[in-house]
Amino acid sequence: MYVIQFLSLWLIPMVIACILLHGTYKRVPTYEAFVEGGKEGIQIAFSLIPYLVGMLVAVSVFRSSGALDFFISYMKPFIVPLGLPPEVVPLAIIRPISGTASLGMVTDLIATYGPDSFIGRLASTIQGSTETTLYVLTVYFGAVGIRKMGDALKVGLLADLVSFIVSFFIVLWMFGK
Repeated sequence: MYVIQFLSLWLIPMVIACILLHGTYKRVPTYEAFVEGGKEGIQIAFSLIPYLVGMLVAVSVFRSSGALDFFISYMKPFIVPLGLPPEVVPLAIIRPISGTASLGMVTDLIATYGPDSFIGRLASTIQGSTETTLYVLTVYFGAVGIRKMGDALKVGLLADLVSFIVSFFIVLWMFGK
């Protein structure tokens, strides 16, 4: 236990110190490189803002318009016989779009059903095993100017679908219903 506490306190400062010492040994002006990296980080952050605002507006419109609720009501007859709770399907839809919106959904599900419920465990597992694919493609690919992202989109959404399905079976297997 003490080893883990020691590592958690000192691991990051030690990694930073090792990087600085290695840079100094290689005669790299470490402070100047740090400042230059900070400048580039700020420039990247400013270039990301339009893409971020666009994605947040799209998620908000999707939820507020009732399209999400309509889709869930349409899917209920297919997912309930499989044992999949309809309450987590919106999470599976929103998670590839927005991490913040999906975190809000997980928080609501846990507050409603409890952290030790099947729905709470499933929502937590989905949140941890999937990625914000559309967000990453829109924001990061857009910021660096990549325009052809069709294959990355297909692979990312397929990985999200597989993660959702595997999450359901693992939570079902580990905790039952």
